[in-house]
Amino acid sequence: MGNLNQGWIVGPKMKFEHLTPDRFCRRDVLRAGGYGLLGAPLLSTVACAEPSIATLPNFGRAKRCLVLYIYGAWSQLDTFDPKPEAPESIRGEFGTIDSKLPGVRVCEHLPRSANVLDRCTLVRSMSHPWNIHSASYTLTGNPDTERIEGRQRNPDQWPYIGGVIDYCASRGEFGQQPRGVPVNVMLPWRQSLYARPNKRSGTFGGFLGTSFDPLWTEFRGEAPQGDPFREITPDGRLEFGSGDGAAITLDSLARRRSLLTQFEQRTAELDRSASAAGYSKQRELALDFLARPQVVDALRLEREPMSLRDDYGMTLFGQSCLSARRLLEANVKFVTVCWDEFGQTDESWDTHYDHHSRMREFLLPAFDRAFSALMLDLDRRGLLEDTLVLCLSEHGRTPTFDITAAGAPGRGHWSRAYCQLFAGAGVPRGQVVGSTNATAGDVVDRPIDPKDILRTAYHLLGVDANRELVASPGRLVPLVAGGQVVRELLG
Repeated sequence: MGNLNQGWIVGPKMKFEHLTPDRFCRRDVLRAGGYGLLGAPLLSTVACAEPSIATLPNFGRAKRCLVLYIYGAWSQLDTFDPKPEAPESIRGEFGTIDSKLPGVRVCEHLPRSANVLDRCTLVRSMSHPWNIHSASYTLTGNPDTERIEGRQRNPDQWPYIGGVIDYCASRGEFGQQPRGVPVNVMLPWRQSLYARPNKRSGTFGGFLGTSFDPLWTEFRGEAPQGDPFREITPDGRLEFGSGDGAAITLDSLARRRSLLTQFEQRTAELDRSASAAGYSKQRELALDFLARPQVVDALRLEREPMSLRDDYGMTLFGQSCLSARRLLEANVKFVTVCWDEFGQTDESWDTHYDHHSRMREFLLPAFDRAFSALMLDLDRRGLLEDTLVLCLSEHGRTPTFDITAAGAPGRGHWSRAYCQLFAGAGVPRGQVVGSTNATAGDVVDRPIDPKDILRTAYHLLGVDANRELVASPGRLVPLVAGGQVVRELLG
């Protein structure tokens, strides 16, 4: 029986036939859409009516991609779009410093990042209408984000861009992938694994199924200050896990494979549902991955000089960024590092209270070390030539301060204007795109939506965003719903 992910269609009184591009039409897809194997979604792609954008510059320039996802998210005023002339009630307590870009000032607590902005494009005009933690909109383009944001496995969730790249790779669209090397890996753990009470969405396989979830790692180590994003000890490590907090170790590899093989031999007639198939793929990826030393070695940070580890910062985000660089060098195509919630909601970058103290004491310094070291490291090793780096958050923070009972004043959610950083794979160096008004509250020049960024990322990765995925029962879902490629990011 054919692999549905490779373009087979199944239906009553229909014979199995492989769909070639000249025979692949929307009617065939819709006819077959409700007949996935044992209820699994039928996955294929069709072109939509828009013309291809593959003729724009740098199509497919990025051979790999690194997403730094700052969940929470950061304040534009206290990072990369400060307004030193605004009243203190707007600008806050922090001063500003010059960056490597003439006339561009950034927060005083980002001195290292200021010195690597000449390797990046800074977009100061991100904007969208959902003033919530719209991770699913930011990372998948799903416009229904308000209804399903906290429902990770809702059938209406769209797949994370990393999952789509994994899906395309499974169809051979990027050539032959190295055996035993996963396409889509996420550090340091499954999104929202240690968050209470929320379980955010955005980085999962969506309707493509769990087969296209990232392969997650788990953190094993000590956090002297309680929060590993504040500090970890040098012997802390990342291991490939099951996604629920259980790490897969080399000691258990042979034993697990033997037991699983025996079990599967005795249950060959069991229903191979979509969830079971997804679990099987994830398990096999993990086992295959662990069996190959060159990929396992990517997580062995003890092999890096301690001076370099210190440059990244002895925090979970810093060491995850260093691990990500090593995974990229081990031929993993898509790597995500998420600065995630840890503990109670409104912690980390979601600074509804104690804004200045949290930003000053650990958020800004930890990001500053990790991001600057990563940019220098990637550039020094030549990886910026064909590695796309996306530093994303789902919104910004309010221009004014909120007074709450929880602690000192904070900044609330603000999606009308915020900042993001981009680098590598032909993205112009030393560029600033867009601008905001005197309070950084509204975009006054070149508004850019997250779906524009997704379109641009797909383009640079060699995927035509003018496509639709087919999910049972016969639903045609756009890869990106609307938007335009950001030509300033194409070089």
